[in-house]
Amino acid sequence: VLVPLAVRELKKRRLSLDGRALGTFGLLGLMGIAVSMSLYQLAVARVQASVVGVLFSSNPVFVTLFAFLLLREKISKNQILGLALDVIGIVLIIQPWHLKLDALGVTYILLGTLLFALYGGKRQCARFGGLVVSCFSFLLGAAEMMALAALTHIPSVSAALTAAGLDTFASIPFLTGYTAANLPIVLYIYIGVTGIGFTCYFLSMEVTSAQTTSLVFFFKPALAPLLAFL
Repeated sequence: VLVPLAVRELKKRRLSLDGRALGTFGLLGLMGIAVSMSLYQLAVARVQASVVGVLFSSNPVFVTLFAFLLLREKISKNQILGLALDVIGIVLIIQPWHLKLDALGVTYILLGTLLFALYGGKRQCARFGGLVVSCFSFLLGAAEMMALAALTHIPSVSAALTAAGLDTFASIPFLTGYTAANLPIVLYIYIGVTGIGFTCYFLSMEVTSAQTTSLVFFFKPALAPLLAFL
């Protein structure tokens, strides 16, 4: 869906994608799509999905740190105070003192969150535009994800995953479970949530800082229960 829009954006900016650009998009896709999302699913297999979702929403903390170290973005006192309050809010939502959290599961989600924080691509957004970054990082990330899924069909790899209690990740099917009944929901997730949602995320990064853009994730723990209720 995004490809024709991305091609038009490239023509508008009079740019073409060379090997270096594709390599950068491939790295973004590897971190943000293939590895980060895989770690997310591994975490869900060991820790409550609600806890994983809230922990993942803490990625603005890492984004702010990386924006300061890698992009030389300034951090104001208000931003530091806001992040501190957000972290306190996340702790209060999760209430870890009432939970028996799996250490490996928490490690998975923190690593996934760390990698997703690097997924921003602020410099690429400034050069190519958020639409192009979304499109090609998704395409290459999806190809990398398919390659990882293909590896799980190797008998030895499948057996090792099953022995580790990760049978859900053994011999991952590619085209299973799609029906005419669930196709509208699937398309809504593909085009609406993922395509439009992340494109808006990258477009906002064009006109503001990586720190400010990432703060939208702090709305998720507050909005998710409300939307689930509705």
